[in-house]
Amino acid sequence: MVKHVSSFGRNGVHDFLLVRATAIIMTLYTIYLVSFCAFTDISYVSWTQFFGGTFTKVFTMLALASLLIHAWIGLWQVLTDYIKSTKLRGGLQLGVIAVVLSYFFSGLFILWGA
Repeated sequence: MVKHVSSFGRNGVHDFLLVRATAIIMTLYTIYLVSFCAFTDISYVSWTQFFGGTFTKVFTMLALASLLIHAWIGLWQVLTDYIKSTKLRGGLQLGVIAVVLSYFFSGLFILWGA
């Protein structure tokens, strides 16, 4: 078995399953949001009540985490395929990780903050 230093112990099957699972979660979340928009007279009050519910907050965080996992796997694959310089690829991967973590914590604080 060949291990790459930047793979963090993952393999292709693991990535394949993660991408498919996150895509399903994002699809269900999209259907959830579209159905809310289609069947609700959207106003500030209805929107804040919708996102004030615990189910919507949890589902939104799950969808955000799924989006970020999906993006990380895709960008990791592109970077490892097309950036041959190890230092440049490592720096870009570190940058992607920093952005992904900042998006996650921004979403967390926006949804659950005071």
